[in-house]
Amino acid sequence: MSNYKWFLSALLIISAVSQGLSQYETELEVSLNDYTKELSIKQQFTYYNDSNYSLGQLYFNDWAHAYSNKNTGLSKRFAQEFKKSLHLAKRNERGYTTIISAVDDNYLGLEYERTKEDDILRIKLNEPLLPKESTKIFITYKVKLPPNKFTPYGYDNRGNYYLKDWYLTPAVYDGKWHLYSNKNLEDLYTNITNTTINFKYPDSLFLATNFNKFNSTNFSSGQYVRLEGENRKSAEIILQRNNDFTKHVTPHMTFVTNISAPRYSPIGQGISISKIADFIHENLGEYPHKTLLVSELDYDKNPLYGLNQLPSFIRPYDQQFQFEMKFLKTALNSMLQETLFLDPRKEQWLNSAIANYLMIAYVEEYYPDQKLLGKLSRIWGIRSFNLAQMGFNEQYSFLYNLTARKNLDQALTTPNDSLIKFNQKIANKYKAGLGLAYLADYMGKEKVDESIKTFFKYYKLNKVSILDFESILKRSTDKDINWFFRDYVSTDRKIDFKIKKVKKIGDSLEVTIKNKEGTNVPISVFGLKEDSVISKYWFKDIEFSETFSIPNNNEDKLVLNYDQKIPEFNQRDNWKSLGGFLSSNKKLNFTFFKDSENPYYNQVFYVPVLNFNIYDGWTPGMRLYNKTLLERPFVYDFAPSYSFREKAFVGYGKFNYRKYLSKSGLYVANYAIGASTSHFNVNSRYTSVTPALSFGWRPEDLISNKRQFLSFRYVNIFRKFDETVQDLANDSENPDYSVFNMRYINRNNGILDYNSWFADFQLAGNFSKLSFEYEYRKLFENNRQLNLRFFAGKFLSNKTDSDFFSFALDRPTDYLFDYGYLGRSEDSGIYSQQIIIAEGGFKSFLDERYRFSNNWLTTVNASFNLWRWIELYGDAGLVKNKNVPEKFVYDSGVRLNLVTDYFELYLPLYSNNGWEIAQPDYGERIRFIITVDIKTLTGLFTRKWF
Repeated sequence: MSNYKWFLSALLIISAVSQGLSQYETELEVSLNDYTKELSIKQQFTYYNDSNYSLGQLYFNDWAHAYSNKNTGLSKRFAQEFKKSLHLAKRNERGYTTIISAVDDNYLGLEYERTKEDDILRIKLNEPLLPKESTKIFITYKVKLPPNKFTPYGYDNRGNYYLKDWYLTPAVYDGKWHLYSNKNLEDLYTNITNTTINFKYPDSLFLATNFNKFNSTNFSSGQYVRLEGENRKSAEIILQRNNDFTKHVTPHMTFVTNISAPRYSPIGQGISISKIADFIHENLGEYPHKTLLVSELDYDKNPLYGLNQLPSFIRPYDQQFQFEMKFLKTALNSMLQETLFLDPRKEQWLNSAIANYLMIAYVEEYYPDQKLLGKLSRIWGIRSFNLAQMGFNEQYSFLYNLTARKNLDQALTTPNDSLIKFNQKIANKYKAGLGLAYLADYMGKEKVDESIKTFFKYYKLNKVSILDFESILKRSTDKDINWFFRDYVSTDRKIDFKIKKVKKIGDSLEVTIKNKEGTNVPISVFGLKEDSVISKYWFKDIEFSETFSIPNNNEDKLVLNYDQKIPEFNQRDNWKSLGGFLSSNKKLNFTFFKDSENPYYNQVFYVPVLNFNIYDGWTPGMRLYNKTLLERPFVYDFAPSYSFREKAFVGYGKFNYRKYLSKSGLYVANYAIGASTSHFNVNSRYTSVTPALSFGWRPEDLISNKRQFLSFRYVNIFRKFDETVQDLANDSENPDYSVFNMRYINRNNGILDYNSWFADFQLAGNFSKLSFEYEYRKLFENNRQLNLRFFAGKFLSNKTDSDFFSFALDRPTDYLFDYGYLGRSEDSGIYSQQIIIAEGGFKSFLDERYRFSNNWLTTVNASFNLWRWIELYGDAGLVKNKNVPEKFVYDSGVRLNLVTDYFELYLPLYSNNGWEIAQPDYGERIRFIITVDIKTLTGLFTRKWF
């Protein structure tokens, strides 16, 4: 061994030993009541004060209590993700902890209370605990388990149990207390503890655990087992009616697992598990415990996102590959969580980096030709897609960029509970793994591999921090890698380079590279000849733009980041052809539907479209656009269609440029111009042309649903009337008009508390008007929901001769053509019953004299649920027309709120018309809301992720 390696090993050993093995010990007597779903627990805890301060109180994580009410961190986290299941849960469905007693080693009672987080228990000591001294605490309590419909933990309807973070564990103190609430993020932070559990459970259950099992016996009323875990965080216990766990013994470690593949033979699974064990041992090191629990439940919490989540009969991967990736990912995550005791809320990225880096390496070693779409990439009609040509490992950069392109990416050092769900589950984990692959490509793979093994060898089962890993990496190389921790890990700054120009000078090439984002990280340059790599270079310290000289090897083109090891923001300008001016022009590539970006082509996508309104009928057409699977700044979208009923072309076209300005505050600006044409009555066409500008604001907390928008647009409407349609006679005298519209929106789109208001100003040649709307929704703790909406509108000037531009009580005329009316000009029949909750928001059709206002209008709309989606609604307001006294109007009825804002029915009962339910043709009085726009409906399901 070299002197350097000897010195490094000695230094690491001293560092690890100085931190000491676990000084915390706990012993639990636990009994599971299968009928009440309760755990009765007597816990003896030996707490060692390894700090330099006296402690007058201790804190314990009581994460089982996170299910106890609607104000815990878990409930609030669910609300942020648009999940209200825990908020609506009944008392008998909630999990909670009941403390019976707490005494010290002198059997004197201890005062205890919960912190505001509810799932943290504070125990006040009778005497201060001095530094390097220990004390014993005895706590008796019961844990009521929740059903597993909220999280994977608790019990299911088949009588199985999954217990994790279910008993009291010590919070970490290192000069300050680290008190983290349970937010379903798999990041319990507790001291390393030697734990013994004497567990009694029903004889109908089989037990699997990450702890060691001893003295398993049966007795008259159940089973008993002694569980021991040395240097552990917490015990994970799975109890099943039918035991599907098997034990796989390999030369390096023993796995207890129920992960399987029905169409992959047990012998094949055993061979794959042995191969994975060899890979983990070679690339990570020796697992320090007797067995590693690799469960289907753990996989489900952190699955292989993407095609692997399709139903099994259409999954595109071979069974062996799919099984190995599934098992490898779960085993790596479980092993790292069991052995590397980082701060899991603030330093969670390192475990993800190591796990995903090793998964990338596994595919490179054993499945280098694996495509992202698997077998689908060989099917005619699919194989031509750029997505089908992508390698399996390219998904890491692709999915990271899914949020980066939306300006929702977050630094790897962002605390776990401050990450949006997509980043917490996918993007940041993938970026972390890519980061190590990027670093390995730059400084040498063998050096990163050796650093990971050294880090794991000397820091497993000890308190550790990111600085320890950083120190090992820096010792392994002479290259400056400060950029990795400074710019890649600690910031959300984008990486984006461009080859600005290439100049041939003799036998050299002068390459000018521009750093578009200013992020000071190294960039790779590849030389290609006939699509084969013939040269590769690394360049760094490009602050703005730098020119470098490289040998001329007769390359056809130069390409930045050709192997995509770097998660670059935009690769469309990464190449430069050396074959002359015309060869640098990108060719057009027409692709059906949508595809991933291909930087070597100008991509145009096409897809058939089919729309409907009662005047045009069904209008088939072809949509042409350039929007890829990843968001891009400039988008065009055209959809020419043909109306068979009107025998004319209709459709729309638009250009939009989106510029993200920052991460918070004023974060986005949109510049757009669009045009559309369609029929709004028989043989009557409108055409709109609208330039627009808008700005958006958001808070620093990206999880927050608060948003503000300010928009300006100039709507130009051109109309052509059919002379036979008498209802349009007045409007036909002035068919064309233009309206300047300015609107400010302030919205907090929460599932428990919804607040939204806007102020709107419109100016046209013959009128100007101002309106205000406020909407509030509140889901109370008794599961009742209140909906309130207030609208007020006033004409500042009005020289119009009809009600076309007037405020509407129940059905706006939509002269700006903003709303998705199926029959916008109808005043009878089913299409006239469609309602858009705008302006007055009334549901009943009142007297024609009060349905419009050419002066001012103010209304209040309210509803309150009786049972689930059945609500009572009521509307009241004042309508004021010129030269006419104001009129008080009202209506009421039943609202079937099936999906708020997407599908609703309104059944009127009583209004200015009297008892509507008793009047003839009641069916014609029922109103409905229906949303058929695919983009709007998609947002209903993706909102919890972004």
